[in-house]
Amino acid sequence: MFTETNQRSIVKGITWRMIATTTTVVIVYVFFGRLDLAIVAGLIESVLKIGLYWAHERGWHKIRWGKERIEPFNLWFTGLPLSGKSTIADRVFIELEKLNIPIERLDSKDIRELIPNIGYTRDERNNHIARIGHLIKTLQNNSISTVASFVSPYRESRKQIRDMVKNNVVVYIKADIETCKSRDLKGKYDKAISGEYKNFTGVSDIYEEPQYAEIVIDTDLLSIDDSVTQIVTYIKKDYIKN
Repeated sequence: MFTETNQRSIVKGITWRMIATTTTVVIVYVFFGRLDLAIVAGLIESVLKIGLYWAHERGWHKIRWGKERIEPFNLWFTGLPLSGKSTIADRVFIELEKLNIPIERLDSKDIRELIPNIGYTRDERNNHIARIGHLIKTLQNNSISTVASFVSPYRESRKQIRDMVKNNVVVYIKADIETCKSRDLKGKYDKAISGEYKNFTGVSDIYEEPQYAEIVIDTDLLSIDDSVTQIVTYIKKDYIKN
């Protein structure tokens, strides 16, 4: 949410008065043929009307009538590890930032670095998602939208998010498990298959596909650019007021 500062109102007033005063000077000179009178009239008018403009701007700023609260939304990216969630979510966030709306980016990797030892059992994952839901709800109370990317493999945890936050848009990043493995440059899937990683989604733990996703992106069929365009178009149509 953006607010008008006193300094901005003053600068706007000055630039507007420069235009208006020049107009006044020209009009007075044309009608009376006296440059001195025209300049004096312009100066007096400028001083008075800069102050009146500032008072007018600040007065309207305090009046709530006619103001619409920005309704925040939450884009919830879910999918298998290395399905492309973070990559697409990052690009979507960049595009939405260009619309000058209050928005924040939340990613599983960043959150887990802040809160270590969360764990990967079903209960631990569900509790973790509940914490994220509370964070999103707090941001929404301040009219801040969010772009969040989490594996969130269980339907009950995704339902938690839908119940907790407003305007939740589930984006299911769909990818074949073999496609995900082919993108795995760090060998995470191999470590999961060998047993080094426990409760690894898609290998030693289940991924429950969303039943009610607002947007489904099949990364085996769509390019990153096309995926981003589809998601941003959806948000602009349903949540961004021009």
